[in-house]
Amino acid sequence: MTLLDDVRPDESDHPFLPGMSRGWLMPWYDVVARFRGLGRLYRRTAVVAGVRPGEHVLDVGCGTGNLTREILRTAPDAVVTGLDPDGDSLRRAAGKLRRRPAEVTLVRGFAHRLPVADGSQDHVVSSLALHHVPLAEKVLLAGEIARVLGPGGTVTIADFAGDHGSAHHHGHGDAAHDGPDARSSHAEPGGPHAHDDGAHRHRPGGRQPGHGPGSRTHDADNADGGIERLLAGAGLTDARAVGRMPLLGDEVVFVQARRA
Repeated sequence: MTLLDDVRPDESDHPFLPGMSRGWLMPWYDVVARFRGLGRLYRRTAVVAGVRPGEHVLDVGCGTGNLTREILRTAPDAVVTGLDPDGDSLRRAAGKLRRRPAEVTLVRGFAHRLPVADGSQDHVVSSLALHHVPLAEKVLLAGEIARVLGPGGTVTIADFAGDHGSAHHHGHGDAAHDGPDARSSHAEPGGPHAHDDGAHRHRPGGRQPGHGPGSRTHDADNADGGIERLLAGAGLTDARAVGRMPLLGDEVVFVQARRA
């Protein structure tokens, strides 16, 4: 286990949004995540990613290490780098992962500058992190993902769909029941998602203010195939939604793309 700080002096004041919207609430993140059923999201993301033993994986916005831990359960010999701007969260992740025999490096840094070499990763994964990032930085992140993936490498992103509809209204059901290669017509990029259920009405530009995972965020950028367009715009191929699942009164979309 290695814990590194890759924040440059000119980035020391760079703003970021902690997983609970307030840094002082982060000690309770894992308790809240468990209570709200996020474990099945992490497990589902790991299955969709399909990491094989020995492959190199970058977990962007790894937080307290929940997705990293699930990746290592599916591929114990994977070489994983976790990136997050929150040093306290990374220290909690290190505590969880310290007993794992795998090679794990946790890095404090930002998504606009990924701390790995060109073409060095077989997979980039991210779960409930993209909606914390403003659009301009999302674009930089997508370019960085294209840079760090090797030929044939895959990015798997699980994030709020941004269209504020629940899964049963779209006819997709719970993506947790889909196979790991569920590439049917679950979600057509750019398709209509106009449902607003009222009880979970969002303010313009993001999710409702609050202190749970995913609050005060930029998920509106993801609507109508926004994640797919983001990845395709960075030159990645076959960008598409491969599943959906309801979560926290909203809907999460799983999006994958590849480097040719």
